[in-house]
Amino acid sequence: MAIPTPKPSELDAPALDAYSKMVTGVAADLTPRVAALQVVHRRPNGRFAGGAGSAVVFTDDGFLLTNAHVVGNAEAGKLSFSDGTEVSFHVVGADPLSDLAVIRADGATPPPVRLGEASALQVGQLVVAVGNPLGLAGSVTAGVVSGLGRSLPTRAGENVRVIDDVIQTDAALNPGNSGGALAISNGDVVGINTAVAGAGLGLAIPINPTTHQIMAGLMADGRVRRAYLGLAGSPVPLPPGRARRSGSSGRHARGRPAAERGGSSHHQCAEPAETDAGRRDRSPADPDGTPQRGVGRRRRRPDGAAVESLTREGTRSRHGPVANVVDPLASEGCRARR
Repeated sequence: MAIPTPKPSELDAPALDAYSKMVTGVAADLTPRVAALQVVHRRPNGRFAGGAGSAVVFTDDGFLLTNAHVVGNAEAGKLSFSDGTEVSFHVVGADPLSDLAVIRADGATPPPVRLGEASALQVGQLVVAVGNPLGLAGSVTAGVVSGLGRSLPTRAGENVRVIDDVIQTDAALNPGNSGGALAISNGDVVGINTAVAGAGLGLAIPINPTTHQIMAGLMADGRVRRAYLGLAGSPVPLPPGRARRSGSSGRHARGRPAAERGGSSHHQCAEPAETDAGRRDRSPADPDGTPQRGVGRRRRRPDGAAVESLTREGTRSRHGPVANVVDPLASEGCRARR
């Protein structure tokens, strides 16, 4: 007697039902707390243009999180919630280098979402994206985490930064989803949707300790304070031994401005020059005694006062009291002569 074989649809029904319950549960929880955002930008030519995106309520007192590229240079705009409520908002702070912005509603908002931790995500994990793509408020898409540890370059003027640990998902994202929520099955928001990298390839900024610090900085100061490491260089004569080992025909490192200008083994160390304050300063110079071009420097005393600098044109400029500064990169040969 033949035993009837269950149809594939019957075998998949429990799994599909569980999947549906997860998606509908997250949608019901997050949709009221993700607002449609409208702003008006001023373009470089002076004209105004409208922009739209999404924003996520994350505090009880009306703060919302969105993308910096959504608010742009706008100072205010309008929020629309799924229950039909509309409220104006003002921009608290934006950080283009992390593509995050904090805004604050000028009226009542729904309860905040729960912020999760993106570091616990795994590739293949189910995620739900909630936002307002193409002006369609309250849209929900679902997918999986298709990649982790991605990098997203950002720029603000001449400053460039790379956002690390970006989440990659195949949940459908479209223009207008930017600033919306990316959540896991329990409803915790683990990312802020930010970019569409291609068909079936969306990117979200992770919710992690770095993101929390940026949010706190924007709420407190309206901007993010970052530390920068500066490096200054100057062409210096090579020690005789190093010049021989490197096979350099001259006394300067290859590719240095002095070598390009004809520096050779006949190069003489710069003699200390008397400054206006009667002190002595040593700076790299050509054989005729003129300062070398190509490197801009600015020295400071330990107390922070600015001293003499050497400009790219090879001229000297005074920025404050002149100190007795000796070039720490002076070669062994020059130190021996002195």
